[in-house]
Parts: sequence; structure tokens; C-alpha cells
Amino acid sequence: MRFYNILQLGIKELRGLGRDTLMVILIIYAFSLSVYTASVALPETLNRAAISVVDEDRSALSQRILDAFYPPYFITPEIVTTAEMDARLDAGTSTFVLDIPVNFEKDVLAGRQPELQLNIDATRMTQAFTGNTYIQQIIDRTVAEYLNRSPGGSDIPVKLDIRARYNPQLSQMWFGSIINIITSITMLSMILSGAALIREREHGTIEHLLVMPVTAFEIMVSKIWSIGLVVLVAAALSLVIVVQGILKVPVNGSMALFLFGSALMLFAMCSLGIFLATVAGSMPQFGLLLMLVLLPLQVLSGGLTPRESMPQFIQDIMLLAPNTHYVTLSQAVLFRGAGLDVVWPQLVWLTAIGLALFAIALRRFRVFLQ
Repeated sequence: MRFYNILQLGIKELRGLGRDTLMVILIIYAFSLSVYTASVALPETLNRAAISVVDEDRSALSQRILDAFYPPYFITPEIVTTAEMDARLDAGTSTFVLDIPVNFEKDVLAGRQPELQLNIDATRMTQAFTGNTYIQQIIDRTVAEYLNRSPGGSDIPVKLDIRARYNPQLSQMWFGSIINIITSITMLSMILSGAALIREREHGTIEHLLVMPVTAFEIMVSKIWSIGLVVLVAAALSLVIVVQGILKVPVNGSMALFLFGSALMLFAMCSLGIFLATVAGSMPQFGLLLMLVLLPLQVLSGGLTPRESMPQFIQDIMLLAPNTHYVTLSQAVLFRGAGLDVVWPQLVWLTAIGLALFAIALRRFRVFLQ
């Protein structure tokens, strides 16, 4: 192995990537606009939901309920009439319309159980699914405080004091931004490394490499370090500019440790991308193979759903996937501020899986060059 060959071949890959306008646009989009839009477009927590209230009671308790709906979960409630209620739902200007009946406060104080009517525009599935729970909890808490004449008052002897660590606002943005960077690293490392090899074959430059005094090992390593460097730099910039700068998501752990784990992840995924490129005969076939491989890796790695919620045999199988350990490492470092003493098992796993994938891909690559 000659490091000069690896260096020069890697520089050649960077020049080729720089001339590929579509790939450059894909990299920029994946680590900028894609991360931003995916983090803010579909939040799981309720955010600025439009609510209107038909206050037929006009009492102190109904006013307290009105005042309990405030940003960022809801916009300031609008007082409407019964006749306007259906019209606002039909026009889509209100997602929720709460109808407080006459004598509501009197019935509550008398120990009766009056009913409130909540009308929901269920076409707005994200807000409708979670909003009714929020509204129920707000009303229950407000009525309980009113009856006990004290904030947080309750006739229940036990009170649950909830403290959400690492994400105190329970913001989907915090979770989604990091997961989207992980997704982009996984996807682009495979796409760019595989596409680089297929591009060599389609352009006929692979034959030029075969007559040069370079080995399959040198060619493969050059593609891995060049593609890995591009994705690593893009991920670091995205984490600093988009996640921390624009989205204002705090990063608690060591950036250097995260980037080191990312480098091991890139080593493994680039090797897998090269292996898939040697199996595929063309770029369309490579794209189909990516769909078959990427979807299970993303869904079953623990990034979208906790691994503990999956069947045991799925958990055991996914231990062989680098994504599983990389998601655990990234969340531990960036969210919880974990150090090397906590994430070293994931680093060992990523190294072992990366070496195994590299050996398999190198063997297949040598056959591919013959």
C-alpha cells in the first residue's frame, strides 16, 4: 500500500464529486433544508393550535379555562357564538372549538358533572390526535385548582412532579434535528460511495485504473476517505449552523467524540455502499438495492422507535447493523453529554462492524475489477 496513491486517488474523487452538480446540491440540501424542514414541519407536541371557545356560562371558572389556553401550545382563544362554531370548522380557521354550557360553574360547585363539548377538525391529524388530550388535561387541572382555591391544588393525596431531562420542553425539534443528521450521514455515505464506483464504470475510467500501478485496496480506501471527509464536514457544519445556530437546539456533549463516532460510521457505511455498487449492474439497480437496505436500517435502528419496543429477535439481528450503535452513541453524546467511558462499547462495535464490512466489500471489489 502506498499512501501517495491513496491520497491522489482520493483527491481525484473529490474533484469528480465537485463537478457533479446534482450530488453537490443533494449534499447541501440533505444537511441544511432537509434537517430544518423535517425538524419543524411535523412536531409531535402541540404547537400554536387554533382554538375557539363558545362561552355560554360567562363565569369566573369559564374565564379561567379561557386563560389556560396560551402559547406555544395554542394561539390566544377567540370567543365565538354557537352559530359561528360550525362555520369556523368548515372554513378551517379553528382546529378546536370548545363549548362551555350555561350554569357550568354552578354545576361544578354543586358537585354535579357537567359536560363540555369539544369539536375537533380531524382532517388536521397531527394536532387533532394530541390536542384533545392536552385540552382534557388543561380543563381538569383548571377545575381542580378552582375548587381547591390554590394553584396546583388537588384532592388527590399524591402529586406527580414531572421533570423531563435532556429535553425539558419535550420538543420534537430537538429529537428530529439530530435524527435527520444521522439519517443524512447514513444515506449519503452509501449513495456517494456507491455512485462513485458506478460512475467510474459508466464513464470507462475504471479501465484506466486497472492499468495503473494501484491496488484494489488503494482504490477502495481512497473512495472511502474522500467521501467520508465530505459527509463528515457537511455533518459538522449542519450541527453547528442549522441545529445549534438556526434551530437553537443545545448540544450537551463533546463534538469531537461525536465526529469520531461519525467517522467510524462513515467507514462502515461507505464500505457497504461500495459492496452494493459491485452487486448492482447500473445506477437504477443500485437505487433499488439502497431502498431494500436503507429502510430497515433506518426504521429498526432505534432512531424512530425505541429498540426495547421491538421483538427480541429484531433487537438481536440489528446489533449487526452499524446504525444501531451509532444512534445510541449520538443520542448519548449530543443529548446527555456522555463521555468516552459511556459510549466506548458503541465505538468498539462500530469499529468491528466497519472492518467486517470493509473486508467483505474489498473481496467483492477485487472480483469486480477482474
